Amino acid sequence: MPALLYSFRRCPYAMRARMAVAYSGAQVETVEVSLKAKPPEMLECSPKGTVPVLVLDDRVLEQSLDIMHWALEQHDPDDWSLTADPDGQRQITELIAENDSTFKTDLDRYKYAVRYPEFTQQQYRARGEVFLRKLEALLSERECLLADHLTLADTALAPFVRQFCFVDPGWFWQSPYPKLRGWLKRFLESTLFMNAMAKH
Repeated sequence: MPALLYSFRRCPYAMRARMAVAYSGAQVETVEVSLKAKPPEMLECSPKGTVPVLVLDDRVLEQSLDIMHWALEQHDPDDWSLTADPDGQRQITELIAENDSTFKTDLDRYKYAVRYPEFTQQQYRARGEVFLRKLEALLSERECLLADHLTLADTALAPFVRQFCFVDPGWFWQSPYPKLRGWLKRFLESTLFMNAMAKH
């Protein structure tokens, strides 16, 4: 019996988990969850009630990064983990940590600026641009963030940069980050992303 992945199509955490699972070829059945009516079976396995959740025979993984690491342990044909590059592995960890903390906070405030009136939406965007500039600098050297191919960092970050873009696409696609724009465009057009966004 395959593992069960409880997911929500538009959640960036769930997106990156789905992509890693699909890339690895692991036998996993994806269950699309209604956030207004979460399945009792999911809540029984994971009372916190957020997605993604991967239910395995011997354990339950409740964090997207744990699911991604599990998937790559099953099969990592293109070396997303940068197994022979300790410095690259450190950079992956640091980039994802910054994305999931500072950048995610700035993204949420930019997206829902009306809920956070202490700054304007443009000011929240400017705070998020600190991270965008870091990514632009990395991409000035190659097409992917840390190597000449996708790594865990690209796949973990792209759904959040996508969300930042979609707050004001007109601004993003004219923004002074041409390398980042190209990187996101390639990601959005990739088979990996389109398959991960297919409706279940």
